[in-house]
Amino acid sequence: MDNINWTCKAFYELSLDELYDILFLRQEVFVVEQDCPYIDTDYKDQKGWHICAHLDGVLVAYTRILPKGISYKDYASIGRVITSSKIRGKGIGRPLMEKSIQYTYQLLGKQQIKISAQNHLRKYYGSLGFVPVGEIYDEDGIPHIAMILGI
Repeated sequence: MDNINWTCKAFYELSLDELYDILFLRQEVFVVEQDCPYIDTDYKDQKGWHICAHLDGVLVAYTRILPKGISYKDYASIGRVITSSKIRGKGIGRPLMEKSIQYTYQLLGKQQIKISAQNHLRKYYGSLGFVPVGEIYDEDGIPHIAMILGI
């Protein structure tokens, strides 16, 4: 995955085409592929940073970083974690999360990061240092668990 082009931009730095690509990928994976009809645009995008991985000019992976107080009162967060089905299983997920953690610390300072992880991915996130907290809960029909990095 040496040929991935990584970018990190605040919402208002995104071009219209970049924003369109992000929203398309989020809908493709979360709404269509995972069969979760929900409103993805939550008015949090404007307050965050958007980590994009492009391969040959095509958006193939993405996360959104939000400062403390937006998704969680006491935690920064990484969310909307997506890998396109076109590249899933080819090793981009770990670098995506590592970059996202690095950018979170760079932009917001070293602090605890909270995620809402699909429960079947808890071992994966655990391998990155995230620790589960609380009970499993339903989010749009998919079991999730809250996890925190930096406990």
